[in-house]
This record gives sequence, structure tokens and C-alpha cells, in this order.
Amino acid sequence: MPEFRFYHPIEVRYADIDAQRHVNNAAFFSYMETARSHYLQHIGLWDGKDFTTIGIILAEGTCTYRAPAAFGQLLRVGVRTARLGTKSLEIHHTIEDTDTGQEIAAGKAILVAYDYHSNQTIPLPESWRRVIAAFEKLTPAESGLSD
Repeated sequence: MPEFRFYHPIEVRYADIDAQRHVNNAAFFSYMETARSHYLQHIGLWDGKDFTTIGIILAEGTCTYRAPAAFGQLLRVGVRTARLGTKSLEIHHTIEDTDTGQEIAAGKAILVAYDYHSNQTIPLPESWRRVIAAFEKLTPAESGLSD
């Protein structure tokens, strides 16, 4: 499995639990979204205030559930950019038990570069490619950069 260079901690809240007494499937998407926003801040692409300054929009999200999680359980959500396309980036997630390292779930998100002022997709900015490539240690071929 490729290395995750960024993790964000999550404590399972009471509100995340469903009638089956484990974390509801929808909460996993919230965990991934929260970790993804912290990842973007961590690598310096977003200041955490005005989302239109980064201009991305979620096009697809998936989650594979591997084990239940319970109230109070400490989790960590790994985030990494797996692929840079012409207008999109593919983000992979892992949700693990902090104490045991057991993978609870794995997810994927396709994010599209988006200009909120003109309401249209745009090519992935080269500045993003450079920041992501440096953080993720991508080769020029993997990042779409020429140097």
C-alpha cells in the first residue's frame, strides 16, 4: 500500500453512532471530508477560510467498509493524492484505529478544479501540481510537470 504522509485524528462522537451501535456509513464520508480539508491546509493550498480561493468541487466519493467503529474510538484518517489529471485530482483515504492500526475503511474522492466565479471547471493549476508533487514525492511524469 502506498504511504500516507498525512493523518488527521478523529474521535468517534455519540452523534456518529446509528441504531446498530456502530458508526453510521455517512459519518465516514464526513471523517474523510474533514481530513481532506486539513490536508489541503497542511500542504499550503488552502487557508481554511474562503473555499473559493482554492476552487475545487467534489465529483465522486466512495468508501469501502472493513470493520465497525464504536463510540469513543480513536481513529486517524490518512489522506494522499494518488493521481493528478488534467482538471482533477484523485485523493485516497484510509481510516484506521489509532491504537491498533487496523483499517476500518478506505475511500476515494475525485476533486475537480473549479472556478466558482465563472461556474466552470478549469485545468489543474501548475502551482497545485508543484505543491502536491513536493509533498507526495511524485515524479514529473506522475505530477504532469515537465521538469
